[in-house]
Order: sequence, then structure tokens, then C-alpha cells
Amino acid sequence: VLLEKSNENPFLDRFYQNPRQHALSTQLFFLFQRSQQLQELRQDDMFEPVRVSDFLIDKDQLFAQQNLDLDEYELYLKVYRHLTMDAPTPDLVIYLQAPTEVLLDRIRKRGIKAEQHIEQSYLENINNTYAEYFHYYEKTSLLIVNSGEMDLVGNDDDYQLLVDYIVSLPSGTHYFNPGPSLL
Repeated sequence: VLLEKSNENPFLDRFYQNPRQHALSTQLFFLFQRSQQLQELRQDDMFEPVRVSDFLIDKDQLFAQQNLDLDEYELYLKVYRHLTMDAPTPDLVIYLQAPTEVLLDRIRKRGIKAEQHIEQSYLENINNTYAEYFHYYEKTSLLIVNSGEMDLVGNDDDYQLLVDYIVSLPSGTHYFNPGPSLL
């Protein structure tokens, strides 16, 4: 399992307090951290049947586009291209989509001090950027999950419902909406 280790980023608290000043250092830290994890993955036992990651290296650019000035973004892209040349392509990407209000509520409940400074407009921007990115995503199989009414952390039934759906998936792009239909 490859987990994003946001708690190890020494710039993250400062970023949430002053995004313009700390965006580049925050982004570069995450990029180096994620590329290091992918490097370690390549060196580990390649016969491991299943690997799960809670980050997609390609989406790192989405935050960079939202947070960096043009000259910072160009520098970031040079580093990004160098570090991700041999990044493995996942077999399946799962995008857990939820309305901004739900995300804000989850952030509040999670209780991470630095995240409490996230503004709704910023999160709305990121949410819209993700939606557009995954709308056109074609690099590998994709599952878009409407997770707004699911509790994948605190409800074992929701979690198992999603796992069962994933196990039954053929390749391609799929949408999973376990909530009530509006039709």
C-alpha cells in the first residue's frame, strides 16, 4: 500500500495559511515524496499481486496548476518530467467524487488542524479541476464513484459495496452511483 504522507510535509501548514508564499515548496515536497515512493515500488517485489496507492502521480500537476505562478509552474514541470519519466501506469484509477460541501464536512470531521484553513472557494476550484481532468482521463481503466452519500471510512457496508463493485469490473471507464436515483 502506498499512502500519501501529507503529515510529513513540513510546508503544508504554512501553505494553508499563506498559499501564494508556500505553494512551490509544498508542491515540490509532495512531488519528491511521491516519486520516491514510486521508485521504491519499482525496486520491490514485482510479483506482488495487488498494490494500492491513495495518490496518482499524474494528478499532482492539478494542484500545481491551481497554486503556482506561471514561472513556478514551468520550474515545477521540469522537475516533474524528470522525476516521473518511468512512473508505472496503474491498472485502475478510482476517483472518489463528492460535492464540495461534503468534502468540507469530511475535512472538518477529520480534524487535521492545518486543513481547517481550507477555503470553500479553493476546494471548489480543486473539485472542478478534478472533475474535468477525470472526464477526459484515458490513460488506464477508470472508476468514478459518487461518494457523496457513502462513508467508506466509518461504514463497512459502504466499503464492501465498493470493493465488490471493483472486483467485478472489466477494463474501461465506469461510474458507480450507489445513492438514490433522481430519475
